[in-house]
Amino acid sequence: MRNEYRRDDLGKGVRGKYLRRYTKGTNLVLLDDRVARAFPDADAVNEALLGLLALAEKAGKTTRKPRKPGA
Repeated sequence: MRNEYRRDDLGKGVRGKYLRRYTKGTNLVLLDDRVARAFPDADAVNEALLGLLALAEKAGKTTRKPRKPGA
């Protein structure tokens, strides 16, 4: 931790804060820095990827994997 930060400034940690989200199957993806700079937030990334999927399906070349039952 940098010298200018104090542990008190960070607040109290919450154990298991994201556990419910994690167990639901949330996917975390590390983006290349160039990609991260191009999209301001997760909604923008999702919108772009969904547009790409729609275009691929329209072209008849879908690369989508079938979903697992119950997923």
